[in-house]
Amino acid sequence: MKRVVSLGLAAVMTASLAACGSSSSDTTTAAADAAENTAAAEGGDSASAEGGSFKIGVIGPLTGDNAAYGLAVQHGAELAAKEINEAGGINGASIELQAQDDEADPEKSINAYNTLKDWGMQMLVGTTTSGSCIAVAAETYNDNMFQITPSGSAVECVENPNVFRVCFSDPDQGTASAQYIGEHQLATKVAIIYDSSSVYSDGIRENFVAEAANQGIEIVASEAFTADSKTDFSVQLDKAKEAGAELVFLPIYYQEASIILKQAADKDFSPIFFGCDGMDGILTVENFDVSLAEGLMLLTPFSADAEDAQDFTTAYTEAYGETPNQFAADSYDAVYAIKAAAEKAGITPDMSASDICDAIVPAMTQITIDGLTGTGMTWNEAGEPEKAPKAVKIVNGAYEMQD
Repeated sequence: MKRVVSLGLAAVMTASLAACGSSSSDTTTAAADAAENTAAAEGGDSASAEGGSFKIGVIGPLTGDNAAYGLAVQHGAELAAKEINEAGGINGASIELQAQDDEADPEKSINAYNTLKDWGMQMLVGTTTSGSCIAVAAETYNDNMFQITPSGSAVECVENPNVFRVCFSDPDQGTASAQYIGEHQLATKVAIIYDSSSVYSDGIRENFVAEAANQGIEIVASEAFTADSKTDFSVQLDKAKEAGAELVFLPIYYQEASIILKQAADKDFSPIFFGCDGMDGILTVENFDVSLAEGLMLLTPFSADAEDAQDFTTAYTEAYGETPNQFAADSYDAVYAIKAAAEKAGITPDMSASDICDAIVPAMTQITIDGLTGTGMTWNEAGEPEKAPKAVKIVNGAYEMQD
């Protein structure tokens, strides 16, 4: 039986801000080798070998244009699994992790899912992007496999009762963005530049527009682009500037946003730029002048610079040589959510994937975790997380948490 997903305002501030959409890669490469992507989480653990191991799969784009997202999800999950194993595992059982590459392509994601099933996967952390998540969720529902997506933010991702998510949903992220801008009086005249070919971008835009009227925000321009036209934003920026926009809302990914910021600077156009979680990563764009992002704001539940994230940030940086982003934090929290729910349900590694799913689904609505992306985080029966949204501002090339 499929869930009836409520998008009411009551759910907005608790159930969801947003996460990653279904951007797809044009790069075609072989799927990542299973042996290479079986996590180091198996090594150096203190969990009893006699307790067996839970096999948890991870799916995301490990290669291609969206690899930054998928690799972050893989690494965050690996780090959590390693910590859990070193602390004794899940009721004495260790976690065995394997990641598969889907290149952010729904068909390849199903292939990755089948590969993990052949390996013996019992629970899934994934997928990373919304389009792939929707496709795989249909498979996990048919197989009665427990699934928790770190960053699949489209409403449809958690339509089935076996699927939960860590990130906020697209529609609620649009609503919360408008509320934040209105409540903090950042601007009254707002332009939007969005990707009409992206479920993620268009979903956020739609709810932002709906809530803007309630916040006294006038949408002075709403300009679209598509995946086939994302290198020249002159027309969109000119219309926003001519309309007197004080703030430009960018519910898009950071790659396109970096181009927009450069072209805006060339036009001497300097409104407030405001994005969502897809903006996370803009400071890592190759050859991008990070000074152009000064003052940029985005809604994201995680900042690597936050005081309470320093242990994770240090461990992640030492392990992978880079600063973690929200996607890494989301997957880290997903694995810890599995641990909490698994212990609540009393599952054991010798159980079938279907029996594990039957036990862990009700347990998910009974747990509370203090994660990287939220304190006192819980889940409702619709599969949505309940946690407060946060905003950051880029100051001197680093994230600064806002009130």
